[in-house]
Amino acid sequence: MRTDRKEMFLTKKWDYLSFIFCFTVTRLIVGSGHPYLAGVVLMLEGIFLYVLNYRRTSSLVDIRGLFSLSWVSGIGLACLKLSSLQREWENMTWLCLFCAYFFFMIGNDFMKKLRPDFAEKRTEEKAVERNARKASRIMICILVLGGVSVGCFLLEAVIVGFIPLFSPEPHAYSYFHVSGVHYFTISCILIPALTVLYTKVVEHWQNRNVIFLIVGNVIAVAIPILCVSRFQLLFAVGFAAVTYLMLYRKITWKMIVGAIVVLIPVYVLLTVARRHDVAYLNGIFEMKNRNTPIFVTQPYMYVVNNFENFNCLVSELTSHTYGLKMLFPVFALTGLKFVVPELVSFPLYITKKELTTLTMFYDAYYDFGLIGVIVFAAVLGVLAAVITGKLKPGKNPASYLFYGQIAIYFGLSFFTTWFSNPTTWFWLGITLVMYLFIGFERKTKTCVQNIEQ
Repeated sequence: MRTDRKEMFLTKKWDYLSFIFCFTVTRLIVGSGHPYLAGVVLMLEGIFLYVLNYRRTSSLVDIRGLFSLSWVSGIGLACLKLSSLQREWENMTWLCLFCAYFFFMIGNDFMKKLRPDFAEKRTEEKAVERNARKASRIMICILVLGGVSVGCFLLEAVIVGFIPLFSPEPHAYSYFHVSGVHYFTISCILIPALTVLYTKVVEHWQNRNVIFLIVGNVIAVAIPILCVSRFQLLFAVGFAAVTYLMLYRKITWKMIVGAIVVLIPVYVLLTVARRHDVAYLNGIFEMKNRNTPIFVTQPYMYVVNNFENFNCLVSELTSHTYGLKMLFPVFALTGLKFVVPELVSFPLYITKKELTTLTMFYDAYYDFGLIGVIVFAAVLGVLAAVITGKLKPGKNPASYLFYGQIAIYFGLSFFTTWFSNPTTWFWLGITLVMYLFIGFERKTKTCVQNIEQ
């Protein structure tokens, strides 16, 4: 009986019922003037949905769970209204934020019903085979990425005439960019995840390979630091962490504390290197309580202001772009944006010029309004189911690289318009090339067997 109740509790209906209830309650509480209580309700709901998905899948990096925690708890955090930049949201904003998660769930569940093999299997362990050939190919990928990144970084430094870390300009990182080249410069951030994958499949360790891994990961950390890019550094670490959790399915408090001890000082140093002191940041963030510590203010605003920017879009947008915003990667990667600049010359609706990050659904609304958000959310739900169901590491361990990147994008759904960002598609393109290279096998044996049969 207890098992039956547990299984009933884990059914999908709890996602829908709890989310609808908590979101409705939050909207009513906000209307009654109690932002702190409203925020707590949705933050707890996001945690509840994450735990619910973990109970179903036994995966700390389940895409649906990460999106639940990121999106729902992020909205809850924004409801606290701790900054003077934050305004009361439009009713359409509330509706879009609700539909983004609700229709994601619908798309996700629809695909799992359509393809039952995509559904979660809590007891299934997906083994990764140790394979010397695949390990050597992963090492080649690491060496190539490291070499290309260093070469392109030096080329950019020569062309622009400075290195952001050593420049007195507060926004030097924004100007350290040569079109077409910078994509390759920052591709080194894929190396830490590849390193985790290598340690899982390698059969015999060699001293030279250890040296190669150390050098590759030093490059993966050094270039974001030299570019003064906190995001690239955090992405590299986060991507590696997601890959590790998928491969080893375990994490200890020592690992968490160790990561915090290392990352926080580096993050602070990069903030200082950007010439952003506490007074400068407090002036931008406009916290209602001026005594709020900067280590609270900065992460808070980097989450919640993205929802404020979405609200600005909803309240100020005069006309939709009907697909042009989400096609920006095509215009950027093909160079069309230089030939026909009108294709990408659309105003950005934000609260403040220094705070330019957006949510995942910003461009979907910009293009088609509420319908765009609904359709895009459903498509993302289908994508999450497909990428999870297609994970076959025994055949090609590089499939983890696809899953890891998509998981990061959903885990940071509040941050930017990932799927209309050319860098996202460039990284996925590189990943596809590595996937084909690592998994390539000659079909000689198969052909011989078919002839004999």
